[in-house]
Amino acid sequence: MNRRHFTTSLARGALAATVPLSLSAAETEEIIDIHQHANYLGRRNDELLAHQETMGVTRTILLPAGTELTSPSTHEGKSNGLAGRVFGTEASARLTAEHPTRFAFFCNEVPDAAGAVAVLEKWLDRGAIGIGESKFAVDCDSAPMRQIYDVARAYRVPVLLHFQHETYNFGFDRFHKILEQYPEVNFIGHAQTWWGNIDAAHDQKVLYPEGPVTPGGITDKYLSDYPNMFGDLSAGSGLRALSRDEDHARAFLARHQDKLLLGTDCPDVEGHGDTCSGAKQIAQVRRLAPDPTALAKIFSGNAKRIMKLG
Repeated sequence: MNRRHFTTSLARGALAATVPLSLSAAETEEIIDIHQHANYLGRRNDELLAHQETMGVTRTILLPAGTELTSPSTHEGKSNGLAGRVFGTEASARLTAEHPTRFAFFCNEVPDAAGAVAVLEKWLDRGAIGIGESKFAVDCDSAPMRQIYDVARAYRVPVLLHFQHETYNFGFDRFHKILEQYPEVNFIGHAQTWWGNIDAAHDQKVLYPEGPVTPGGITDKYLSDYPNMFGDLSAGSGLRALSRDEDHARAFLARHQDKLLLGTDCPDVEGHGDTCSGAKQIAQVRRLAPDPTALAKIFSGNAKRIMKLG
């Protein structure tokens, strides 16, 4: 038995051992994870299912990669598979069809690829509920990205963007222009530059800042000023954004309880412990949220609202 089989079996056994005889709050709690991937760093589908179950997730949104291309927008192929060996939309659609109560899926395509619009429209017609994770080396307000936003507007679906300084979706400080020009589209911000900019004193070159937060950063303003801007709490960037200054985090979660969505984006197979940023974020949000109503919004209500999940 290899390590992945062994740890998955342990996780399933640990989960079964902790289920109480009476109905508990954990069993009735709804958690929608808006950020996971098929084949993330080679993780198998059965491992993903066990991982999500161990974390207590009731439904998972799969975010696929675009077509593998050698082009500047994919860093000459180095960023294919969202830089994590992630499979494309067909794999996410297939896994959703196999487990329709456990998964839903977005669609994705390299924005400047030939036929990108047709690819997205095909999958939206086949049940995709959003576009993303858009993680490409292009300006966030470029013509190729605007055609992606045009599709999202036509289909009334959200777009999830990975903002990373000088690497993906350049021009974060200009993104307010897109928010103003596409008021009908719900945008979900994610990753290092998105979360670094909760801090008004953020150095854009620092991807994982530490220490106290100076309130009033660009991200805070986007969430406050634009009804169509939302935040994805996933990954190490989201985890650190809350843990670096818990006093700020409590106020931030309270202030933006209608705009934040629980995501994990963790590639491990355990689904618990120090190796799993998703499990740590779920526990952290549960601890820092101001009240049960706000927690329910962040864990599931906001996702259900903007993704039209039943």
